[in-house]
Amino acid sequence: MKAICFYFEIHHPEQLRKYHFFDIGKRTDYFDYYINKADIEKLSKKCYLPANNILMELIKKYKGRFKVAFSISGSAIELLELHAPEVILSLQDLAKTDCVEFLCEPYSHSLSSLSDNTDEFERDVKHHIKRIKELFGKKPVAFRNTSLIYSDKIGKRIAKLGFKTILTEGAKHILGWKNPNFVHHHPDNDKIKILLKNSKLSDDISLRFSDKNWNEYPLTAQKYAHWLKSSLTEGDVINLFMDYQAFGKYNKPESGIFDFLKYLPQYILDDKEYAFLTPTEVAKKFKAEEAIYVPNPISWTDEERDITSWLGNELQENAFEELFSIYENIKKCKDEELLRVYSRLQASNHFYYMRTKLLSTEYIPNNDSPYASPYEAYINYMNILSDFQERVRNSTSKSS
Repeated sequence: MKAICFYFEIHHPEQLRKYHFFDIGKRTDYFDYYINKADIEKLSKKCYLPANNILMELIKKYKGRFKVAFSISGSAIELLELHAPEVILSLQDLAKTDCVEFLCEPYSHSLSSLSDNTDEFERDVKHHIKRIKELFGKKPVAFRNTSLIYSDKIGKRIAKLGFKTILTEGAKHILGWKNPNFVHHHPDNDKIKILLKNSKLSDDISLRFSDKNWNEYPLTAQKYAHWLKSSLTEGDVINLFMDYQAFGKYNKPESGIFDFLKYLPQYILDDKEYAFLTPTEVAKKFKAEEAIYVPNPISWTDEERDITSWLGNELQENAFEELFSIYENIKKCKDEELLRVYSRLQASNHFYYMRTKLLSTEYIPNNDSPYASPYEAYINYMNILSDFQERVRNSTSKSS
């Protein structure tokens, strides 16, 4: 058997409101309610609901032979529950089919796995496990980190939390001659299965599908299915990992992206040698061929597939250090609202907006920033963080 493994990320960062220096000590409304409401409602109508409907149609049509996986951040869950609960209901309907796996990730979609001096990563993951079980009825057993961030060291932390299946990027500089279309394992533990994203075939959908200058445009379901099968002549599984917003936002409905999704399975499942499997099924079905060594963190972002989009300059490093410097006080804090704000301030996008690195034009359309410059993003975030730090100090001093 040869397998196709689809995994979709659903994450929606909460935009911060414009917060000036003179607001410090006076305003505690850090997030722009109206922009966040408008954005999530628009995404739900253009992307999530129509795509979910197609997935349900496919699951019914192929009687359980079509399967996918989702990873939904805590911020996305909270915004959907507040402004588009019909999306949560449609995801719950998908969960009932037993053809959709829900993965675990850090609840706040944070960079906490890169913080060596705190156990915020572990706390955040446990929070997500609990929430996913509450919403979809099953404890998640496979893990994907924020933006597929991974290293050997992070893999050990994930394993200690009970996960034996981890999804990450099939970055060229760590693959070398290895084939991403096999299951690999952690160098120190062959029971920790590593599923690697096939970057080219995933990005053909998420980044290039609508590009009329692409030499393969237009991409049809039949052509793409042929590519998948050809790539599996040597390999067990092709992992297609992508942002769910590829369906309806990055590729507009008029591009034909929904028809592509609707017709792709028929060109795969016409041959009984091929199957759609969830990440956990892939890990159970196939033997881990060999170890994959990842000494330094990788991710699925930008050409370099590293972490420099979040921690690549002094602005980002300073904001990151300041955020996690108050962790010991946060652990003592009993105020539920402050704890929730701390989680929301960890979202990786806040740091991404501070990036100064140049991007390939291929990646720019999917990475919109609400700020005029990285420096504006940094100043706005640090103003908010300054106010928040003072509130945390006041709260912990009162309780001690």
